[in-house]
Amino acid sequence: MSRSKQQQGPVVRRRGQVQATTTDQRLLESHGNGWVHSDPWRVLRIQAEFVEGFGTLAELGPAVTVFGSARTKPGTALYEDAVRLGGALANAGYTTITGGGPGIMEAANKGACKAGGTSVGLAIELPFEEQMNKYVTLGINFRYFFARKVMFLKYSQGFVVFPGGFGTFDELFEALTLVQTRKVTSFPLVLFGTDYWKGLVDWLQDAVAGDGYIGQDDRQLFTLTDDVDEAVAFLATHSRPGAS
Repeated sequence: MSRSKQQQGPVVRRRGQVQATTTDQRLLESHGNGWVHSDPWRVLRIQAEFVEGFGTLAELGPAVTVFGSARTKPGTALYEDAVRLGGALANAGYTTITGGGPGIMEAANKGACKAGGTSVGLAIELPFEEQMNKYVTLGINFRYFFARKVMFLKYSQGFVVFPGGFGTFDELFEALTLVQTRKVTSFPLVLFGTDYWKGLVDWLQDAVAGDGYIGQDDRQLFTLTDDVDEAVAFLATHSRPGAS
């Protein structure tokens, strides 16, 4: 699918300057000994993303990241729930962080912005056009997924995960792994939308824990709710005191 605009970190490309592949795609698909000449320069670019992220987000204060589908439409029940969540987080003194895109991300940013809170978007270069949503008041564009993921975890006191697809699953299961292995501690995870998540939760309990692949206690690593106030209360009572 052709596109007229491409965001690559701080670089904007339009029309004939748009490239067919993304930066991290080229990194992961490069093979052979060409790394001797090219990869050291990539290290500097990767380092720059960490420096930019750390420098921009270091003074955010308490924050919660909200994940969910970019395909959730305005006016739907889940979209409006995410708007209410963003507002409730702002009223509770939290910054709202999202991936900066449309759908659930836009909704949470909208709620935070309209409630007068800080509304952060951490966007990523993708092979299809996606603009930072208009409710982001502080945004960073990343080239590399892994640098962006570090920012979500380092500067959040917890995650709220709405229904979504592969990207949402990736973010959820990476967080679960880090909590289970105690790479992060006192890090609440809220799955929002009981009808959507019930099948996954039952499978984790019956098949994964039942067959001994995770411990029975690992089911306690997250909570499940349909209620915005319950989600915010859970975050407030289970989160670590601050990011470091």
